[in-house]
Amino acid sequence: MNDPVAAAEPTLRTPRERARAQTIADIVRLGREHLAEQGAAALSLRAVARDLGVVSSAVYRYVANRDELLTLLLVDAYSELGDAVDAAVNAVSERDFDGRFKALGRAVREWALREPARYGLLFGSPVPGYQAPSSQTTTPGTRVIYRLIGILDGAYRAGALTAMARTAVVPSALSADLEAIRSELGLALPDELQANGALVWTSLFGAVSFEVFGQYGPDTFRARGELFEHHLTVLAAMAGLVPDGNPRDDPKSAATPV
Repeated sequence: MNDPVAAAEPTLRTPRERARAQTIADIVRLGREHLAEQGAAALSLRAVARDLGVVSSAVYRYVANRDELLTLLLVDAYSELGDAVDAAVNAVSERDFDGRFKALGRAVREWALREPARYGLLFGSPVPGYQAPSSQTTTPGTRVIYRLIGILDGAYRAGALTAMARTAVVPSALSADLEAIRSELGLALPDELQANGALVWTSLFGAVSFEVFGQYGPDTFRARGELFEHHLTVLAAMAGLVPDGNPRDDPKSAATPV
């Protein structure tokens, strides 16, 4: 689990700094509990202060308001999800792009089912009146999608994508957006493979969200783990990934870099 105190300790030099970091970690921990019990819209710093055993004015020295608490919880959850994905992907061979993609998908699902309230904070309905500050949330919030893009780009550079992934024509109006992404991230992926990647990304999180938020209903798809594995297989094929990383549909037409 992501530990803000442990992460900060190498740079903490005084007892006061360590005490402050510990207090903020305690506030985040209690914020997680309140989030799970009451939901994001009902978060209250006064309630956190009560559970922390201090007066509310003392908490405001560490966290200015509810929005700042929400931001801390967002960064904490994004970071923990990113850590879980990184650990799962790193456990798979660098050349096994299909395996890495599926490890990423399973890690997202497992974390979401384990932390439904925190997943809901990240990917559910916006909290009324709250706007996440991009300066604090963009970097941790893009870790998973950047890791996914990295897997697809690595597979493309290695010539490990099937030609089937390059069948759809990308609308010309979309090309400028894709070029900007390609330039910013230093990608080799051509437009059609980037567009496919966007569909894979949104479909993956859509499948997880349906399960976490109960959209399937109580009696449909009892074998949800198996359903998700099927989704991963279909999405991997959509992206052009194959289990052994060696396209076999037509060696002459494999999607290799140009």
